[in-house]
Amino acid sequence: MGYFITFEGIEGCGKTTQIRLLAERLKAAGRLVTLTREPGGCAIADKIRGILLDADNRAMMPHAELLLYAAARAQHVGEVVKPALDVGNVVLCDRFTDATIAYQSNGRGIDRETVDTLNSLACGAIRPDLTVLIDCDPALGLERARRRIDASSGPREERFELEALAFHQRVRDGYLALATEEPYRFLMVNGGGSVEQIATVIAEQVASRLEKQPHAVR
Repeated sequence: MGYFITFEGIEGCGKTTQIRLLAERLKAAGRLVTLTREPGGCAIADKIRGILLDADNRAMMPHAELLLYAAARAQHVGEVVKPALDVGNVVLCDRFTDATIAYQSNGRGIDRETVDTLNSLACGAIRPDLTVLIDCDPALGLERARRRIDASSGPREERFELEALAFHQRVRDGYLALATEEPYRFLMVNGGGSVEQIATVIAEQVASRLEKQPHAVR
């Protein structure tokens, strides 16, 4: 069995940069790595991602949003995550079930039990071994995210960036509560440091945990 690491945090916290840097380090160390993301990660889930993140769909109902996330996750887990873990890879995923709790339960106000039930249906027994939570002030994160979107030549995936600051504060509070609930699974990192500082902290902590795990190599 492989090792499953997820990266979480509010918009603009820097997790996408950090997950890429960690993947590079692990590959250089000889680990077999699968780098993926949610929503998305495979062809069908990527199509659902397009619906979920399109700002033209701001009228989407919270429960419709939740069900689309669950559908994308079920496909992604079955097609990408579980097969990679089964062959012993380190799987790095940019967002997973904790994001659904933080965004759809804390952010949207959907009952936590409903979210947990759908997460369980989508994932089966698959749960992260380690979750890297990059904590960031919501105002700073949104500023970074909007700059990134404005500089991008791809689709403007900004439906969540257009939410009010209070929404993003609720999401952050949700993440912090999850980290308190499961302190061993979560690695909390201050997103206010430099890219290099954050990468070093994450790499050291991940290496320490992986030393205890048997692994496949190239």
